[in-house]
Amino acid sequence: MKFVNSYPPDYINMPQKGFDALAQRVGELRKELRGRDTAVLAQNTAATFQNGEFRLPLWGREVIIAWPDFVGRDAESGRPLPSFLMALLAYYFHLTDGTPLTGEWIAFTDLPDGQFYTAAFQGYTGHQLAQTFGNDLAAFTRAAERAGGRACPELAEGLGDAAFAFRALPRVELLVVGWLGDEDFSPSYRVLFDTAVSHHLSTDACAILGSILTSRLIRLT
Repeated sequence: MKFVNSYPPDYINMPQKGFDALAQRVGELRKELRGRDTAVLAQNTAATFQNGEFRLPLWGREVIIAWPDFVGRDAESGRPLPSFLMALLAYYFHLTDGTPLTGEWIAFTDLPDGQFYTAAFQGYTGHQLAQTFGNDLAAFTRAAERAGGRACPELAEGLGDAAFAFRALPRVELLVVGWLGDEDFSPSYRVLFDTAVSHHLSTDACAILGSILTSRLIRLT
C-alpha cells in the first residue's frame, strides 16, 4: 500500500516524542481556532470553505476538515486523518499568515531553534536517504517522481546532482537534494525548506514533515 493512498503513522522515522510534543498542543490549538474568522483562515491557508468544511491538498491529496470541531478526513476514502497529521494541520491553520512561497531554500538549521536539532533531523532524513539510495540517483529519481516530486534541474546544478521539490501544503514546500559520492566523499542527501516556512509551521512541525517525506521516498523505492 502506497503512502499516497493512505496516511499510516508507522511509515514515519521520527522519534515518537516528536509526535507527542505536537499532539499535546492540538486540543489547545483547536480551541483557539474556533474563535477565528473562517474567511481569513481559508485565505491564509489557501483552502476553500463551504458548508462548514475546509478543503485543501495535503501532499497532493485533498483532505476535508469539519468546522468548528476541526476533525479531518481523507476526501476520497472518507477515513479519519491520523493524529500526527491533524497536529500538522492545526499548526498550519493556527500559524499561517498567508505569506506566499519564495522559491528559495534554507536548511533545517536555519529555522528558529533548528540548530539545536540539526544533527537529529539529518539523522532521520538525509542519512536515511543516503543509506537507501547512495549513488543510485536513478532509484532516487523514480521514488521522487512516484511521491509526486517536481524535478528541479536548475537547482540541482547549483546545489547538488539531483533535486526534487514537494508541495506538502498549499503554502509549504520542501526540497530534497542529492549529491553523488566519490572516492573521497560519501553520497549525501538533505531536506530543505522554502524560506517562508516559518510563517506557516513551527520548527517541530517542519521536523515531522521532513520525516514524513523521507519515509515516503524510502517506501516508494
